[in-house]
Amino acid sequence: MNQEQIDRCLPFYKDANFYAMEVWGGAVPDSVMRYLDENPWTRLETIHKAVGDVSKLTALSRGRNLFGYSPYTDEIIDGFCRNSIRSGLGIMRIFDALNDVDNVKSTVKYVKQYGGIADCAVCYTVDPKYPEPGFWARLTGKSAPKPVFTDAYFLDKARQMAALGADMITIKDMSGLIPPRRVATLVRLLKKNLSVPVDFHTHCTPGYGLASVLSAIIAGVDVVDTNCWYFAEGTGAPAIELIHVFCKKLGIETGVNMEAVAKINTQLRDIRKELNQSVFGVEKPEPKAFNPVTDTLPAEIDALFDRAIAAAQHDDENATIDACRKIEAYFGFPAPNELVQKAEIPGGMYSNMVAQLKQLKAEEILPRAMELIPSVRLAAGLPPLVTPTSQIVGAQAVNCALDEKAGRPMYTNKSSQFVGLVKGEYGKTPVKIDPEFRFKICGVREETPYDTSKYQMQPNPELPEAGGVKLAADEKEVLLLELFPLVAKTFLTNMKVKAYEASKPAEPAAKAGETPAGETQAVITGNVVTAPLPGRIIELKVKVGDAVKAGQEVAVLEAMKMENAITSDFAGTVKQILVRQGQTVATDAVLMEIE
Repeated sequence: MNQEQIDRCLPFYKDANFYAMEVWGGAVPDSVMRYLDENPWTRLETIHKAVGDVSKLTALSRGRNLFGYSPYTDEIIDGFCRNSIRSGLGIMRIFDALNDVDNVKSTVKYVKQYGGIADCAVCYTVDPKYPEPGFWARLTGKSAPKPVFTDAYFLDKARQMAALGADMITIKDMSGLIPPRRVATLVRLLKKNLSVPVDFHTHCTPGYGLASVLSAIIAGVDVVDTNCWYFAEGTGAPAIELIHVFCKKLGIETGVNMEAVAKINTQLRDIRKELNQSVFGVEKPEPKAFNPVTDTLPAEIDALFDRAIAAAQHDDENATIDACRKIEAYFGFPAPNELVQKAEIPGGMYSNMVAQLKQLKAEEILPRAMELIPSVRLAAGLPPLVTPTSQIVGAQAVNCALDEKAGRPMYTNKSSQFVGLVKGEYGKTPVKIDPEFRFKICGVREETPYDTSKYQMQPNPELPEAGGVKLAADEKEVLLLELFPLVAKTFLTNMKVKAYEASKPAEPAAKAGETPAGETQAVITGNVVTAPLPGRIIELKVKVGDAVKAGQEVAVLEAMKMENAITSDFAGTVKQILVRQGQTVATDAVLMEIE
């Protein structure tokens, strides 16, 4: 959604009286610069100006990694927290992909120092479904590893975060994998042992979301995350309208103004039509209209709500799920994604693996790559599957399946991110990594944390094309450059050039068919290197005139939060390069010509 679309909704959000609105952090700053050419700080400040202190504005942060993948120094974390809170942020939801509590310490410290609320999230995950041990393994007494992600594990992480000064704890079920009984157990456990509020965040992809939120409410959770009707369910969170019906029947007062929510939905219905249809389309069709304030439910659907409540109160998990899914089906929300549910991996991780194999024209090895996930994950220390570890493990499982198919030893091909994860640069993994495996992957046996003392700030050059002004003019722009180097460089350069051009007298427009000065039409006669999938060129490894061999890496493409090496299928000389560093390209876009 662009700022104009958001502005249409803001007066009604101010009236809705939500406890909090998640409006920033995570992918938002990157996306608004990358796709909308808008300033992330302006977005946060505009929303705060409209909503005021009626609802706390929240952002998601990956602890020491903030929004990126590299750990940042305390100086960057300090500046980021200070500017975010001054710009209107009320709550920072802080998590770490490995549930390494050390990685959230600095953010908690600075959020609280500047008057914000530190919401520490424990990432929910499950132990892998290991393959059944073969005859020889059983004969030698080998068995599957013991469970790691137990109730005691999650309680221990929550206690450690509370001891750091967390103002609230969130059970962050980023994959939607937590079923009703498990979340009810965890909520009761955390409520019994912690003195801070407990929030529950989930998604509906595998089909548990609505039933699990209902069970969490009955178990005494303080806050739940929801979406408004036309953006809810499926890959999103449960619809607040359905949660409202449940709470009303349970005698729980949410404090939310549902008449204002209905007005928000009027806007969102139009906005979803304006957005790219691929966002919704077949996988997320428009649900049947429903306003719980004015609409009367058919008797059989109303009875389903009662049945779901009774089942949740009696801890009857199957009946709770069944009733909730029938409610969702009645309103036309997406059916559960059974593949994601059975595989117990995030939907985004699965789609990344499919895309990776499509670009390699090797879709037939997907089943084997899926089989390898548990062993790859265990070898890498059993990380929770959340960005970026889900993508790292999924991509490596694909690499291992390709190695196996080609008759090479597994782990012959490995991404730089997988090497960093095994080395220890992302933090401590839930299970210790075998030193011999680490040596095989990284060339070192000892865990080697990322050394923030070697961190180098991004260059901040003057821009001749914008009248000589600095690329980043103030601390907020410097922070954008640090957190999103390539995206922010393109965004800030465009912003400064536009401002400079606007200050000059207008030049006569080029006549139709003319090529702008300094540019020539590329005529291609040789072999070409193309982009295997859409993404952003983050590095060019060769220049015009360089000799290249077949199979040589010539560029690096960032796609789906992963770095992909682009190789040439041909030997020859680089005749021309048709893209620049930082440029976004489509699938099959020609990157360079080799002759």
